[in-house]
Amino acid sequence: MKKLIGFTVIFISIINFAQETNSKVKVSFFDGIAVAGYVDKGAFINFTGPNINFVHNQTKLILGMLPSMRIKEDKSATTKNSIITPNLGIGITVAYNKLALQIPFYYNAKTSTADGKWKIGIGFGYRFR
Repeated sequence: MKKLIGFTVIFISIINFAQETNSKVKVSFFDGIAVAGYVDKGAFINFTGPNINFVHNQTKLILGMLPSMRIKEDKSATTKNSIITPNLGIGITVAYNKLALQIPFYYNAKTSTADGKWKIGIGFGYRFR
């Protein structure tokens, strides 16, 4: 049964990738996409960083790092962090023509009141090139 499933997956992959299309998989340092969005009761602004992307016609699917500025008010009672902090996230971005949709993941470090956790967000942006 496992051999049959493996053969079927390989066969379907060969059929799909053998068709003539102008799809490409590339590695890129910067794609010219700026995104703003919401994560963990705050906002973020980022530009796509180093990534692996897949281009098919006018659609680009990107998996990569997201150098960001997170904007969030610190509501702790004692010392407070700055409202704007630099952060590095990872995420998936889909760009079609000049519009982009992004699902970023950011890690919030452990503090005295909360455990460290990954937070998921959503953002919309513009593709400059």
